[in-house]
Amino acid sequence: MNILSTKSVSTVRIVVQWCFMFWVVGIGIRFGLFVNAVESGATAPLVSRPPGVEGFLPIGALTSLKNWLVSGEIHPVHPASLVIFLAILLMSLLAKKSFCSWLCPVGTLSEAAYKIGTKLFGRNFRLWRWLDIALRSVKYLLLLLFVKLILIDMPTEALSGFLDAPYWAVSDVKMLHFFTRMSVTTVVVLTSLTFLSLFYKNFWCRYLCPYGALLGLASMASPFKIRRDSVGCTGCQRCSNACPSGLPVHSCATVSSPECTGCLTCVVNCPEQNVLAMQPAFWKRSVPVWVFPVVVIFVFMAAIGAGMASRHWHSSLSYSDYQRLIPLVPYLSH
Repeated sequence: MNILSTKSVSTVRIVVQWCFMFWVVGIGIRFGLFVNAVESGATAPLVSRPPGVEGFLPIGALTSLKNWLVSGEIHPVHPASLVIFLAILLMSLLAKKSFCSWLCPVGTLSEAAYKIGTKLFGRNFRLWRWLDIALRSVKYLLLLLFVKLILIDMPTEALSGFLDAPYWAVSDVKMLHFFTRMSVTTVVVLTSLTFLSLFYKNFWCRYLCPYGALLGLASMASPFKIRRDSVGCTGCQRCSNACPSGLPVHSCATVSSPECTGCLTCVVNCPEQNVLAMQPAFWKRSVPVWVFPVVVIFVFMAAIGAGMASRHWHSSLSYSDYQRLIPLVPYLSH
């Protein structure tokens, strides 16, 4: 008897998505209380600073990654940013681009937006194929830009200069202010992206997210892939029609595209038993559908746990450091 049926896996994914979303919101609230204590002049914070907030610092994490590769040491300021970055990268290497469809809060909101759009307008829309391909390249170009500027062009001596600078120290505070003190430009951009997401599935994720582009490329090495039994397949195309990424699942023996997020929507919508499965090529027997979600969650938690156990989780910055640095935030523009 299966622990998790094929039809119920979509419900499990939604539960995991929103539990993670609420956890992230909780981290944001906790960090907001911490910063508010500093800004109000309190001698001690009501709550401690949550290291998980560093998950919102992917560009700094990329810099920390290069510094780690060059020096062999994890920088003590915001080390959790690198730990979270590596955890998500490891997820993609082992379990497709699963972070995007199972954990990412932006992906969760984007998915909720297009489902609301379906309710409001009766359908979602698709761009012309030539425009869709052109726009999908944007996220890879953005990724290439960051890789070039940081991993390739940034001199070794500049790494420590950036990571030791006040700007990096309070980058978490600046990110908080991005959400709590939005400029008119920020509001317009976020509103536009939300509006587009009502009509087009995962607009930000599909066309603009460089993080997703990196994870997609890494996911091509994943042993887990959607595999189709051509003998049992009836060619009904329900899998392809349901795929949020618009992939032609019904015509693929193996879905190797970097656009596949491992959401298992195609598996859930397949009317035939054991025709579609997310499993490694080396495992010839049918893998129960619950295995992949377990792998996804286990890899993420194990990687985060390893970061904590190795004492690369809490920042070296103290409360007094934040008291000294936060007043400088308005003047730290670069």
